Amino acid sequence: MKYMLIMRATDETFAAFQDVDFDEVMDSMGRFNDELIRAGVLLAAEGLDPEPSSGVVVDYSSQPPVVTDGPYGETKELFGGFWILDVASKEEAVEWAKRAPLAGPGSKAEIRRVSTIDEFPQDNKWIKKEREWREATGQL
Repeated sequence: MKYMLIMRATDETFAAFQDVDFDEVMDSMGRFNDELIRAGVLLAAEGLDPEPSSGVVVDYSSQPPVVTDGPYGETKELFGGFWILDVASKEEAVEWAKRAPLAGPGSKAEIRRVSTIDEFPQDNKWIKKEREWREATGQL
């Protein structure tokens, strides 16, 4: 099963790590990512731009959708990055999340199962097209 570990941070989190050396951050993340790789569970991992003003929000509450530049109205918790793991269970994903580096005040990890293409109706024309694309690009 695939699970996404979504890292969330608050202003408190950013304040706690403000004086931490960047090389120390990279070393900590690198060691954790290496553990995930050696365990054979890491599928993807990316960090997100920490500056909320660099993003946008597309709000579908009206037609046409409204696009708003950051910073967002509510910045209580921002997604900072993610890992996608291929593990046997939600419990295993939780155990990996507990070991994530840079956890501290205000930090949280949201864990969500990632649905696979096999869970959708295989006779659907769009699923068939997507499956063909995934096979052609080596994703299946």
